[in-house]
Amino acid sequence: MNEDIKNIAKENNIRLWRVAEKLGVSDSNFSRMLRYKLSKEDKDRILAVIKELVIDD
Repeated sequence: MNEDIKNIAKENNIRLWRVAEKLGVSDSNFSRMLRYKLSKEDKDRILAVIKELVIDD
């Protein structure tokens, strides 16, 4: 589930732990979140964080 988020992060060389850190959650909790269907709001927020991390790098 949420392979699109994982793939976008991977394509942009963004580690998932960095996304979790920026969201204010632990790496393990973020990994658990990605196992289930996310709301559109949560998905949009995660994608925005990835985009922000890409710009910062």
